[in-house]
Parts: sequence; structure tokens; C-alpha cells
Amino acid sequence: MSEQPAESVTAFDHKAFLKNLTGAPGVYRMYNLKGEVIYVGKAKNLKKRVSSYFRTNLDSIKTQSLVKQIQHMDVTVTHTETEAFILENNYIKKYRPRYNVLLRDDKSYPYILLTEHQHPRLTIHRGGRKPKGEYFGPYPSAWAVRESLRTMQKLFPVRQCEDGEYKARTRPCLQYQLKRCAGPCVQGLVSDVEYEQQVQLARLFLKGKNAEVIDALVKKMEQASEELKFEAAARFRDQISALRKVQEQQWVSGDQPEMDVFGFAYRNGIASIQGFFIRDNKLLGSKSYFPKVPADVSPQEVFQSFLLQYYLAGNKSIPRQIVLPMVLDDAEAIEELLSRQAGRKVQFFQGAREEKRRYLKLANTNAETALEAQQSSQKSVFARYLELEQVLDLDTPIQRMECFDISHTSGQQTVASCVVFNREGPFKSDYRRYNIEGITPGDDYAAMDQALRRRYSKITDQSKIPDILFIDGGKGQLAQAEACFENWPHAKMPMLIGVAKGTSRKPGLETLILAGSHATIPMQADSSALHLIQHIRDEAHRFAITGHRARRQKVKTQSKLESIPGVGAKRRQSLLKYMGGMQEVLAASVEELAKVPGISEELALIIHEHLHL
Repeated sequence: MSEQPAESVTAFDHKAFLKNLTGAPGVYRMYNLKGEVIYVGKAKNLKKRVSSYFRTNLDSIKTQSLVKQIQHMDVTVTHTETEAFILENNYIKKYRPRYNVLLRDDKSYPYILLTEHQHPRLTIHRGGRKPKGEYFGPYPSAWAVRESLRTMQKLFPVRQCEDGEYKARTRPCLQYQLKRCAGPCVQGLVSDVEYEQQVQLARLFLKGKNAEVIDALVKKMEQASEELKFEAAARFRDQISALRKVQEQQWVSGDQPEMDVFGFAYRNGIASIQGFFIRDNKLLGSKSYFPKVPADVSPQEVFQSFLLQYYLAGNKSIPRQIVLPMVLDDAEAIEELLSRQAGRKVQFFQGAREEKRRYLKLANTNAETALEAQQSSQKSVFARYLELEQVLDLDTPIQRMECFDISHTSGQQTVASCVVFNREGPFKSDYRRYNIEGITPGDDYAAMDQALRRRYSKITDQSKIPDILFIDGGKGQLAQAEACFENWPHAKMPMLIGVAKGTSRKPGLETLILAGSHATIPMQADSSALHLIQHIRDEAHRFAITGHRARRQKVKTQSKLESIPGVGAKRRQSLLKYMGGMQEVLAASVEELAKVPGISEELALIIHEHLHL
């Protein structure tokens, strides 16, 4: 790849730029007056593609608006169109240009992991495949994985506990009593051979070979009956019954071992894409996507942009077959790109054959349903915004609102939350939490002051300044916010509003307190504007409590070893591994601790004294 120099930012002369532009494949970037990337595109032929933006008869409103804002452009030349696809995706992820279709969901998808321990464990896994074992999935959400693991517990007594708990047990846990685990942690409860047989059945089930699992269990039941082992035969009978019930509940199944199916609906500037994920002949689940779509974009451009961003995120499993809801102009090039990324042949289908057509029809129906629900939700949010603007007597529309809340337990592990709403509802990518330190425990006013100053002291982007800032609390908390904004350096000043709960603290009795005059605006319990305020306040409360609980749990579960000077991660691991767990470390003498590799007698004495203070 090679870079061509950017044009001057003072004036963009497209004729001069095109005169020297190459006809090779590559990626182009368009910048506005502020130097922001407003659009990224790829081209087989850069000269032809970029020239098309400067024709005199542009019929696209989006393109006309885009061209008016171009201050300068630069390009990156690539060797192939495939390289251009990858580079375009990287630039879109980096710059998030306003005129590109943007997929806001690019996190990794979870898998079920069957580990390679002596007694293998079933667990949820997300991220790189570093732990050794077999991976099944991907699943569309963590909820889908947990539901599958709950089902697996009822069918196969394979352990799902953490390794630390497994190693530390001297008697079986509640899961054993509920017959959801064979109890391999305690010697004598299950033989290695019996446990491995259940692991193998679980492996076959996860691969979609339900019939083989049932056949194997039937044979085991008959053999146990012949040997007069009636209790064992009854266990196998119950397993068979549970498996058949699960089979009946799997409402979609087929003969496709590995396939993704995408449904599509696009109306009034909103795109809905429904993904179905099929692995080992089973539909693992589905998920709705609503990419951010600029005005006046064709359905093909929306879906192609989504497809590339979805699979090139670097954390998705690319299946052998992908069923598309439409024909793409660059289908062959994208097929080749995804095949290279996956390391095997990837094929596109349009649902011509019966089974694929059935899946595609179902995906399109779900996409349409999700689109209608999204439009209905946006209409509801829009109506609430309009009423709030009327209540507050505002001349300009509200574009951005933020709300703060504080959460702690007796003043400990204090966390402040900030949630953001735009005219579409919650804008979660801008949510923030702040761990509050250096204040008197339980001083909510000081906590609020610290959170506000950390949030707004270094703000530079005017668009990030909210039109309204809600403070969950009464006049005291609001006064704290007013003091924070006394010497506000920016032209745009947020409207500060306290949200005070009623005397009974029941929903519907909230009062708005305006900054400055501290005048109150009581609102009717059935007011749409109040429902919007309750929504943002409750979201701030939820976000603060979630952060506080996580912080409190971290402190609660923090190992006593972590605070010992001279004992780092490797020595902690060595201590726990050599001694067999934290209980054994606590019970060990100085002499026993000194036998651990890497622990000297002097350090053993320090560890012992620290643990027995």
C-alpha cells in the first residue's frame, strides 16, 4: 500500500486532485473544514469512483450534501480490491464517519467451552481461544449460552463449577444433590470412565447428534436392566425422557451444519437486520441489528456495509454458508475476502432451495417485526421529547440529555453513574461510571461534585455538552451541580434540573427543581414527559448500582494474598497451586510455606504474619 498526500485544507480543488489520481484500487477519505473524516469509501478504480462525486447532475441528496462539506481528500492505494475492503472497514471503525453506515454492535460472541481437564468442565467463553478444549457456537448472546448450559445441566451431569471450587471441595455441592453434576470433585462418587461417557454424550449433543445420544442411552438402559442395575437404568430412562422433551422444544432444525442467515427490512431511514445462527444442524438463536444509516442510502449499500463490518470485526466466526436477503454488486469480491479471512471456502446463497428459503423467509419476517417495534418505540420517545419541551417551554429541540446518580453501601465503594439519552432513547456508548475516592464516606454531595467535575472539566466537543442535565436528588444535590458550573467556559450551558422524589418516594410523585430560582414543576403521574424523566433517572440508578455491586464484589472476593508486599501474581499462583487452595495456605506453617517454589524463609514469615494479623 502507498499513501498519496492530502490536499490543502484551505480550499479543495477537485479538478487538480483528480488530475493526479491513480486508477488503482484503494480507499479514499473525505474531510470537512474541522479536519474530521466524514466519509470513507473503497474503489476498484480510484479515479473513476472519486470522479463520480463531482458530476454536475448528482441525483442523490446525500451525495450533494456530502460533496458540499468536502474540504480535502486523501487516498490509500492498495494492491487488490480485497485489501481495499479490509482497509475501508478499519478506517470506518477508527473514524466512525457520519455519512457511512455504522454497525454499533462489534463485540465478540460467546461460545460454550468443553475444557480438556481430567474431569472436563462446561462453561461460557468469550474472546480469544486460549483455554484448551472444544468450542461450540457462536451463540447470539450470553443469555442464549446460559440457557443452553442450564439445559445441559438437566441432561448431562457434567460439572460447570469454577476450577478453584472444584479443587477445594471435600464433599459434593448442591448440584450433586439435585442430580445435575456427577460429583467428580469427590473421590468415589463417579468413576473416570462413567464421567467420560457423560462428557462424550454432552459432546455429541452439542454437535447436534441428538439421535446418536438417545440411541447410546437406550443401549445403556437395556444393559443396566439386564445386569439388574435398576437404579442406573432409571437414571438413563430419565435422561432419555428429558432429551426427547428438549428435542420437541427445538422448534427449528434442519440439515445445515454451519450457516448464517440474514433477513432485511428498510423503511423511513431505519434498517433492521435479523441474523439467524445455525451450527451443528441447530438454530442457536437470533439477533436484531439496527445500524446507523445516513440519509438517502440504497438498501444494497446498507446491507453490504453491515455485512463487511460484521464479519471483519475480527471476533466473529465466519461460517461456510451465508444466506443473503439480496444480490450484492460486489458479492464475488466479498466472498473471496471472507474465504481468505476464514481460511476456507465461504459461499453466498439467496435462499433458492427449500430449507434455505424457509430460514430466509423466517429471518425476513423477524426483521420486519423488529423494524415495526423499533419505529413504534421511536415514535413513543419522540412524543415524550415533544411534551418535555412544552413543559420546560423550550424554543429549540432537545438533542442530548444526561443524568447522574450516586450508589454506595454505608459510604463504601462509592460509584457515580452518568447516562446519556438522545432523541432515539439511551445512547449507551456515551455512558460513564466514576469510582469516587478521597471523600468522607457517605458524603453524596462531595461524590456528586467529583463526578461532575471529572465529566465536564476537560470537555471540548460542543456536541457532547447536554441540553439538559438531570441530577437525581433534591435542592442539595442541585446546588452542588450549580457550584460546579459557576465558571463554565463554554458558550453552550446545560439546563440543570433536580429530580426530587415525593415524600413517599413512589413513582409518579417526582418534582422537577429548576436551577437558579429553585422553582418546582410538579408533573402529572400519567405525563409522557415525566415517563421520559423517570426512564433516564431509573437508567442512571441501574447503571450506578451495577457498577457499585461489581466494585463491592471485587473487594469482597479479593484474595488476602494480593495485599502482601513482595507477593506478585506469579507467587500467588505458585502458592495456591502448590498448597492446593486458599484454605490450605491459611492453615500452613512458616516451614510449609517456605517449601513453595519461589518463596524464601524470610518471605514465608512475612506471608504467615500478614495472613494471621
